[in-house]
Amino acid sequence: MAFSRFDPGATPTARIGLGLAAVGRPGYLNLGRSRDLPAERTPEAMRRRTHEVLDAAHAGGVRYVDAARSYGRAEEFLAGWLEARGPAARDVVVGSKWGYTYTAGWRVDAEVPEVKDHGAAAFERQAAESRGLLGERLDLYQIHSVTPDSPALADRELHERLAALAAEGVTIGLSTSGPRQAEAVRAALDVTVAGRPLFQTVQCTYNLLEPSAEPALAEAHAAGRTVLVKEALANGRLAGEAAPPEVRRIAAGLGTTPDAVALAAVLACGWAGVVLSGAASAAQVRANLAAATLPLEEGQRAALTRLAEPAEEYWAHRAALPWG
Repeated sequence: MAFSRFDPGATPTARIGLGLAAVGRPGYLNLGRSRDLPAERTPEAMRRRTHEVLDAAHAGGVRYVDAARSYGRAEEFLAGWLEARGPAARDVVVGSKWGYTYTAGWRVDAEVPEVKDHGAAAFERQAAESRGLLGERLDLYQIHSVTPDSPALADRELHERLAALAAEGVTIGLSTSGPRQAEAVRAALDVTVAGRPLFQTVQCTYNLLEPSAEPALAEAHAAGRTVLVKEALANGRLAGEAAPPEVRRIAAGLGTTPDAVALAAVLACGWAGVVLSGAASAAQVRANLAAATLPLEEGQRAALTRLAEPAEEYWAHRAALPWG
């Protein structure tokens, strides 16, 4: 199933996707990992946890799963789950990303957990690795964490290679990162090969604390691109006791959890196609999925918009989060 045929209206929860950043490797920068993950984070323990999370998500109606070469063994874990579930998982749309190489060696305390390279050679190597694991199940392939100064936005050789992959039926997209996401999105919208737009999807960080890319994401949606939202819970800053008091107050009034409120606020954006859950347990999946049918009143949405931080401040805070 090509990503272009993904139907986010199939079920209320289909607009919520599952990102595997938190379960494909032992270390990441989400808050509360020591509480959320198994005591032993061996590859086999993390494989079991990944499969549990995928089972819960699929049972709840999630039909898009997002991985990356740099998410440790996430593609491997996902491929194993797809094979084990067989025909029951044929309706799952699979996306992955290239551009970062995982260098942590399954360590939580690695000084350099991943290395960025957006060159054509890196693409060829990592595309072969992704397809070696996911085969024909790879529906969407994205450049990982593009910034306005990324060479990937101007590299015509790379664009031709990406277009060749698109000709084989794989949708091409990119994700963005940093306080200048809007610039990266707008630059991507202008990239063409043989007169046709290259990037059909854009995946951006967007949440109640960091909404700065919203105008550009609305432009991407209006231009016919599918918008995927990542880090909607701000790496745990919008979940549980870490959530701002206003989010917890609204959640209590609605009889739900802060994470559901934060996700519901993003789902309410008309330009948002798929909003990713970064759940690390089946219980978190179920809590996140409550967002799909959570009614937020106009006054509640207005109160939540006041939580926004300056983009530079938000990204500085994110960069300071420890991998654990």
